[in-house]
Amino acid sequence: MSTERGVVDAFIEIPMGSRNKYEFDEGSGQFRLDRVLYSSVHYPTDYGFIAHTLAPDGDHLDILVVVHEPTFPGCVVEARPIGGLDMSDEKGSDFKVLAVPTGDPRFDHVHTLRDMAPHTLLEIEAFFATYKLLEPKDTEVLGWHEVDEAWEMIERSRETWAAALVARNG
Repeated sequence: MSTERGVVDAFIEIPMGSRNKYEFDEGSGQFRLDRVLYSSVHYPTDYGFIAHTLAPDGDHLDILVVVHEPTFPGCVVEARPIGGLDMSDEKGSDFKVLAVPTGDPRFDHVHTLRDMAPHTLLEIEAFFATYKLLEPKDTEVLGWHEVDEAWEMIERSRETWAAALVARNG
């Protein structure tokens, strides 16, 4: 597990290009097909979570990893957060960290949202604004946040996870 600031381990659940929404079942250690997206859209990035975090929605903190080729469910990608997308859905606040893989030299220059192609950010925003339109669920994209705010959310989510672990184990 990466612990240095600047890098996180992204545990991938859904590869870029998929319409299948997989979720990792920690109890069984298996991936489950949660659903197939109702709309004719597909994930624009690899999608997963940062382990040892607990976000305000009660799940691990979500992470989007911009890749040129999809990985696979269960792949751990060392990634550099560059910002975050603030959203809300039926569970409430739903922040998603945006990151790039450290193992791809095509992203060596990408350290902030300003380093990304603006159209890439628009595609990601459009996906999350529309991917639940045909489902009986609500979602709202609230806007992008810079890398410092993404790190604040990561650190808060790590602290919340640690506190929940202590409370559970007494």
